[in-house]
Amino acid sequence: MRVLAAMSGGVDSAVAAARAVAAGHDVTGVHLALSAKPGTLRTGSRGCCTIEDAGDARRVADMLGIPFYVWDFAERFTEDVVEDFVAEYAAGRTPNPCLTCNERIKFAALLDKAIALGFDAVCTGHYARLSVVDGRPELRRSADDGKDQSYVLATLRPDQLRHAMFPLGDSVKADVRAEAADRGLLVAEKPDSHDICFIPDGDTRAFLTRRLGERPGELVDDETGAVLGAHAGVHGFTVGQRHGLGLRVPAPDGRPRYVLSLEPVSGSVRVGGAERLAVREIVATRPTWPTGDQPAGEVECVAQVRAHGGTAPATASVVDGELRVRLTGELRGVAPGQAVVLYREDPAGDVVIGSGRIAMTR
Repeated sequence: MRVLAAMSGGVDSAVAAARAVAAGHDVTGVHLALSAKPGTLRTGSRGCCTIEDAGDARRVADMLGIPFYVWDFAERFTEDVVEDFVAEYAAGRTPNPCLTCNERIKFAALLDKAIALGFDAVCTGHYARLSVVDGRPELRRSADDGKDQSYVLATLRPDQLRHAMFPLGDSVKADVRAEAADRGLLVAEKPDSHDICFIPDGDTRAFLTRRLGERPGELVDDETGAVLGAHAGVHGFTVGQRHGLGLRVPAPDGRPRYVLSLEPVSGSVRVGGAERLAVREIVATRPTWPTGDQPAGEVECVAQVRAHGGTAPATASVVDGELRVRLTGELRGVAPGQAVVLYREDPAGDVVIGSGRIAMTR
């Protein structure tokens, strides 16, 4: 097959490309220039898509003996990922930019271009497994639970999964690094990227304040309605947050308070005890079905609300176009704007059966 290997400059995508070459595919490497300021250098594990990363990807491609190109997707990334991220926070929601990037950049813009150029598949370094059952693709959790990225791939459609390759799905991170070292790849010990790639200093609140300005409001006790302090904007908070609240008045029982909800119109941030974070039902919009079929009636599943962790047994159904997820147990700190991803337990690795964007919780 003709395979386009997306090469970020990190160890995972490097080994994925190397495995595609070893499997006998006709591989071409491509690095996506996503940063509006590509001259910015990486600092340890923060930042990505820099000139340094492009150089690392090119050196790996040279060692593998494959053609290599840099494609400028910065404008598309800014519009579809960065601006969406800012708008979601301004609306009192907490988006997952990695999920948005996979959906709109790597498996929409990139895959569309790859197919138009005659490639059969796009290969990435994601930790997830793909299988074909009765002619339909199934997206599964990876063998490395700690690195599993099926959650941030859950919005992909069947037609996109049919053109995807995830060579690392059956591997654990330690083995991937060891393989990179054995192959002599210079990125074998390169630190993984953490936090949000377009906020390299890790200060999300400061980034959003620069983009949105200050929007003063009140911190309110959710139970009594008492005003407990002031803040510079709801975009500085997320549901479940405990630290950095700036409360003037301690709780009567001395226990910590958490962010319970955000009201962007009034500017209120409502806070309360941990027990008030408990969620038993999730309503999500824009449901997607990677296997292609919307389940009929209620389906038993495991619901996940964060990229790593935040899982509970559940039953799910579609009502009036919305995904309704009723948790058998309970979850805490479920933030609107995040994704709820549904899994079917399977001996060969849990299968992603659906996902949706969380609109509200009960």
